[in-house]
Amino acid sequence: MVTKNLTAPEGSPSDVEEIKERSNYLRGTLKESMLEPISSGISDDDNRLMKHHGSYLQDDRDLRNERQKQKLEPAYQFMLRVRLPGGVANPDQWLVLDELADKYGNGTLKLTTRETFQMHGILKWNMKKTMQEINNTLLDTIAACGDVNRNVMCVVNPYQSEIHSEVYEMSKQLSDYLLPRTRAYHEIWLDEEKVAGTPEVEEVEHMYGPLYLPRKFKIGIAVPPSNDIDVFSQDLGFIAIVENDKLIGFNVAIGGGMGMTHGDKATYPQLAKVIGFCTPDQVQDVAEKVITIQRDYGNRSVRKNARFKYTVDRLGLETVKTELENRLGWNLDEAKSYHFESNGDRYGWVKGLQGKWHFTMFIQSGRIADAGDYKLKTGLREIAKIHTGEFRLTANQNVIIANVSSEEKEKITELIEQYGITDGSHYSALRRSSMACTSLPTCGLAMAEAERYLPTLLGKIEEIIDENGLRDKEITIRMTGCPNGCARHALGEIGFIGKGPGKYNMYLGAAFDGSRLSKMHRENVGEEEILNELGEILPRYAKEREEGEHFGDFVIRAGIIKETTDGTNFHE
Repeated sequence: MVTKNLTAPEGSPSDVEEIKERSNYLRGTLKESMLEPISSGISDDDNRLMKHHGSYLQDDRDLRNERQKQKLEPAYQFMLRVRLPGGVANPDQWLVLDELADKYGNGTLKLTTRETFQMHGILKWNMKKTMQEINNTLLDTIAACGDVNRNVMCVVNPYQSEIHSEVYEMSKQLSDYLLPRTRAYHEIWLDEEKVAGTPEVEEVEHMYGPLYLPRKFKIGIAVPPSNDIDVFSQDLGFIAIVENDKLIGFNVAIGGGMGMTHGDKATYPQLAKVIGFCTPDQVQDVAEKVITIQRDYGNRSVRKNARFKYTVDRLGLETVKTELENRLGWNLDEAKSYHFESNGDRYGWVKGLQGKWHFTMFIQSGRIADAGDYKLKTGLREIAKIHTGEFRLTANQNVIIANVSSEEKEKITELIEQYGITDGSHYSALRRSSMACTSLPTCGLAMAEAERYLPTLLGKIEEIIDENGLRDKEITIRMTGCPNGCARHALGEIGFIGKGPGKYNMYLGAAFDGSRLSKMHRENVGEEEILNELGEILPRYAKEREEGEHFGDFVIRAGIIKETTDGTNFHE
């Protein structure tokens, strides 16, 4: 059966499509560029390909002007992102990444909002050594960035039920299944010899094809009642359905994504929509066929309209569902009921299955570093030396020291106390519910500060919170330095998107459980205006809220902001 109205947008291919076409399956001239001794940077074409290998070329923007005055090239460095399905790393892997951050990076680790590690500040000459040492730990950086499926997220709370272990294994299998088949990564970074007489790569890239996808693709698996991975922000989301303590399958949601472009109403954040139900053994088939639809019908002309959410909105949800079922050769079942309660983390020590303990710590904006008297990085290193379980990175940029025995718990607690590692209990619930992207100085897209500024802004907002008895009231607050949405700003009950130095667009009204987008409340405001606005709204929330009412729901009910019912009316 042929699906009606299924066409790709017209227009000449973008420059990135041409780069991929010339690249010989993501090889380009990367091997030669990394050996070139004159510059610490690489060409723009190779940098576009570098993303598929898990890295971006960046420069330290704090130093940019001074280096220009001295007629020096920018302070080029690479960001390297690990592929870590489900956010799980063992202690040996943690120790190697900790060491590499000091040896080749800027001495810190960044925990991303997609449950993985980033390292910043790696010089070109050290990239290959870094990747090889990561590979030796049985980790890699393949497809951590680029126009392919990226790190598969899944719920990280191992204490809730055995379902979480099952879902984690599925996330690993799905991540491996959706990897590009080109051997470019292995040849360039791991010195794999090209084998003569091997089949043409076209036969191997059966899913992605020679041009891969029009843009990045993101998948997440959630287990209700926790929506900690913001499943509706994903291009493809799977919502676990559990009956009688058994995982029977997943509701399938398609078409989410957070990024947009300032001033362009044809771009917008969007939430994925549930289209049906599949069984666990059907997940890989569903994911592959959804990806091939985006491969065939996504926008390869205009990259800012190339995400799958725009493909779904352009073709229509039912049209895409019909095409998916045609490609599957079977129909999805009717979606089953589910309920989400929150999208945050549960802090502190919690006892789970088989007598194991789990400690979730609060890490401001996901930065693992030693700063002054707070030796967080050192403390986690010492814990990794004795820990026999694993570390789980959350989608909220925190860490769970997971699967700790009762005997080990005492030793780890001593180290937690010795190094002042915190579950955030002495912070406001607002701060514990905060998230910020990396932004300046390393992100080339950043228009304003995020990670370095949000803690300061939170301190001033907390004064308002405390004055109104809201210190223990959870309110999600998120800040990004640009509209790309790495910190999922549009799902914050209070959200900020950088517009320029010290200026932000301010958003309100997202749902606490991640099921509704926010809407812009004030445009291009600085700290004084932000505090003035919240100085009026938060006291009203304290006095006028209904029993159990979350802040995002209140500002809509009180008429402070209009409800966003779909990404297509986000800008209205």
